[in-house]
Amino acid sequence: MTDPLDVTQDTINSWADEPKGPVALHLKQKLLPVEGDGGVIFPPTYAGERSSDGPIYNIDTLSDGTKVAIIDSVGSQANRMEPIFKAEKVGHAENPLAKLVPQIEIVYGNEKTVSILEAGHRLGDAIIRSSELKDEAKKAFELFLNSGDASALAKLAPTSLVFGVWDSRDTQAKLPRIVQSVIRAWDVEVLKRSAQYNPPIDYAALAVFSEEEKAKQEGDPKSPLAKRGFVHVPAGEALGGIVARGPIERSVTVNLVALRKLDGENSTALRRYVLGIALVAAMESLDGFLRQGCLLTLDPAAPGQWVTVTRDGDRILVGLTRAVALDYATNSAKAFGPGQSRRIQFKKELAQADLKENDKKKAAEKTKTA
Repeated sequence: MTDPLDVTQDTINSWADEPKGPVALHLKQKLLPVEGDGGVIFPPTYAGERSSDGPIYNIDTLSDGTKVAIIDSVGSQANRMEPIFKAEKVGHAENPLAKLVPQIEIVYGNEKTVSILEAGHRLGDAIIRSSELKDEAKKAFELFLNSGDASALAKLAPTSLVFGVWDSRDTQAKLPRIVQSVIRAWDVEVLKRSAQYNPPIDYAALAVFSEEEKAKQEGDPKSPLAKRGFVHVPAGEALGGIVARGPIERSVTVNLVALRKLDGENSTALRRYVLGIALVAAMESLDGFLRQGCLLTLDPAAPGQWVTVTRDGDRILVGLTRAVALDYATNSAKAFGPGQSRRIQFKKELAQADLKENDKKKAAEKTKTA
């Protein structure tokens, strides 16, 4: 096996600066259920096409019949990765990643707070438009739209550049993901499970309701008595997880082409800053507890290795480590200067105005099509 190339600060700078540099960094990790090979895992469920379908798994069938299941989607992985930059203590030490990005919290209700690092649509989220950050965020999106300058976005919410953002409900500014991660299981078989609920006592015998009502509603999970847990209810043919005959793989890509397209004031420092955050995010070990019934670990027998992918498709092993990535991110953050950390207020009137504006747009669209 070829030894991986050493990665220095200059190497990483070249990934951000060189127009003809590699197009991407890529990592493929093999994962295992904690129960080992063949363990049952539960993918996420989604609404079926018809209301009668109930929840379904996202499983695609390839032309050769192989079934591939999504275990954690691109969007879900991004939402798991972004909060690693929150200003919370890791054990007894401060989180070093928190110093890389501005810590902006939105205060709402009875002094409750939510970090913009937890907003699903990032800087394009409704919580931003409903806060004192609204005008500043809009100006940053408009600057990008009008001149391609992403520096204001990087000062305000750099993780929106790393994980992608679409201001779909206002300016329509859209930036692609620089870091993309997804977990898939290959060659899967879907299992079913059944259950039986038995009430601890006979409520009809205690005259809570009649024997006739009991006989009529028992066994029907949609009946009022069943929904409240007063009668026997069987549950059959529910989703019971999957078994993966093939590998369970996490694929992580850092899109260096999209990174090098970022422009703005002090564009070199901007791109290096965003790349530093992207590398730290891509290399951070994530909690393998994805949901109930799905706890995954890395496979120690098949360690993943980072490669650079050239324009010609060559894949070159690189010795990229977390320590190198964090050192680079720290230095590039100092050079660029992260934006200001602050607490801002949620404004109910802004949220109400946003809803009214949406109603106006719908009315205008109906008028055009009438």
